[in-house]
Amino acid sequence: MPRHLIAALTALCVLCFGVAAAQSSPFFTGRLSNVAVGGYDPVSYFDGTPQRGDRQISRTYRGAAFRFANQENLERFSADPEAYVPQYGGYCAWAVAQGSLSKGDPRYWAIVGGKLYLNYDEGVQALWDRDRAGLIETADANWPEILDR
Repeated sequence: MPRHLIAALTALCVLCFGVAAAQSSPFFTGRLSNVAVGGYDPVSYFDGTPQRGDRQISRTYRGAAFRFANQENLERFSADPEAYVPQYGGYCAWAVAQGSLSKGDPRYWAIVGGKLYLNYDEGVQALWDRDRAGLIETADANWPEILDR
């Protein structure tokens, strides 16, 4: 078999494996990535100022890579990951309340009841902000079914 054909097939296998790996996580990571929260440090949201994580300071949790701004945040996350991961896997909280999936954008966020929620964009977040409690209740009920699709 010619080398260029072997290289092309190898690249295709790597691409397919990467997509399968990204899809095996319950977290939104994009199509060709396994990085959650768009590379932002999930712990930093709870300190009030979201920060980009450093790719050298990361941890894989439930199939997704989480990045951290510093070692202390990595340690806080490692002690209790569920306290810091975004709800609904980082998908848009408003969309989950509507019964569908849409990417969550790490720039549109809120901490409600000690939990991190992301939304699709500024307009969607404004809709979500009108009835956070009601939409969270609906999204909580929808999430297990949506996740199983």
